[in-house]
Amino acid sequence: MSEKKFVDISSPSLEATDPNGAPVGYHDVDVFGREEDHQIQHKTLTWPLVAVLMIAEIVSNGMLSLPSSLAVVGLVPGLVLIIFLGLFALFTSWLLIKFKLRHPEVHNMGDAGFILFGPIGREVLSFGTIVFAVFGTGGQLLTGQIALGVLSSNKLCLMLYTGIFAIPTLLCALPRTLDRMSWLSVPSVICILVAGIVGMIGAGRHPIEGWRDQYSVAVKTDFVTAFISVTNPVFAYAGHFLFFILISEMRRPNDAMKAAYTLQIFATVFYAIFAAVTYIYLGPNVSSPSFTSLPLKWSKAAYGIAIPNFLIAGSLYTHTAAKLVFIRYFRKSRHLHEHTVVGWSVWVFLIVLMNGAAFVLAVGVPIFNYLIGIAASLFASWYTYGIAGAFWLYDAWVYKGRLEAWKRRWAMCGLSWLTLAAGAFICVVGMYVTIKQIVDAYDSGEVSEPFSCG
Repeated sequence: MSEKKFVDISSPSLEATDPNGAPVGYHDVDVFGREEDHQIQHKTLTWPLVAVLMIAEIVSNGMLSLPSSLAVVGLVPGLVLIIFLGLFALFTSWLLIKFKLRHPEVHNMGDAGFILFGPIGREVLSFGTIVFAVFGTGGQLLTGQIALGVLSSNKLCLMLYTGIFAIPTLLCALPRTLDRMSWLSVPSVICILVAGIVGMIGAGRHPIEGWRDQYSVAVKTDFVTAFISVTNPVFAYAGHFLFFILISEMRRPNDAMKAAYTLQIFATVFYAIFAAVTYIYLGPNVSSPSFTSLPLKWSKAAYGIAIPNFLIAGSLYTHTAAKLVFIRYFRKSRHLHEHTVVGWSVWVFLIVLMNGAAFVLAVGVPIFNYLIGIAASLFASWYTYGIAGAFWLYDAWVYKGRLEAWKRRWAMCGLSWLTLAAGAFICVVGMYVTIKQIVDAYDSGEVSEPFSCG
């Protein structure tokens, strides 16, 4: 793959904007360029549609693990963690968006890695994005498998449910632009919101016996077990790796922060309410995913309503992995903007490849659920939190006066270093906790055979 040096703006200003709501010169160096005469136009998203896409991708199956996180550490510590990580994710969103506006040529985390660390950084962060996106698709396929199994009372082999769910996930990922997918995301967001409400109503109507005495304000536990209450919300907020790609397809990129505010306020509030209500009524033995702990008719209702969300979220993960590779090969070529046989053939191949890889991993690797945890620890810890600190430190060093800039803005400098440290901590400890869970699962005989129906 040939090396391509990105064009950079020598001293970009985020204050001066053109009539289209972008920093001056933005559209001359971004990945899609001027699109007025192109057959395929990517930069068509408005900020409300970006917000919808963000919510559809992030507020999904990850939230169903949050009640079990509260069961591990208790109601108050669990809620504090969910709210803190939500606010922290909003802060890192701001850092990421500022970096994108200052570097229009950045289309994905790999491009950002090239700016920070050179060719090696690009390869590592690109690889991480693809791996995390494929694993994210696989996670949605498994959730879809569970949902279809509940709805049909597990009358078919579970592997067949995964295959059935993989087909519409693939088809919904086929549109070349995110604008087309944004309209599919509107019902997706409505579905997960309604499903969550149905789940809470079901829990309230059928709580466990003596529920008022079953939940705990705080639970004393060991560090390894308690850290699960951190990794679950981290995964539930994991979506920042998609932000660069989304902003690259915005009509007015300066509006990106409006979408981020909408996402994080909605996600944080919804997560906190859903986790608290479900845990209070279903108690310390609440399952993950939590819908499984509901009475059968309520479980079927909640899963049935949520299925479109699982499907669209999986499609967005697939689309993200495919688009990163597609842009890598066809950046600045006519295949990016025209309906060519080569362009469409490669695009369809990439969608099938990414979706197929997710399916094979989901049904063929017995410990895949745990591997998702490893991928989240390795990559979500950095993409959602840690690396945002490096973005601010880099721009302050390069554009604001090197070490003197760090000294002048010591508070932001300190927060950025703390953000890096938090990402590293979540990564290392999350890896340790997940690997320990894998060892325990093997020791207890919980691990099934590859490609099994069980």
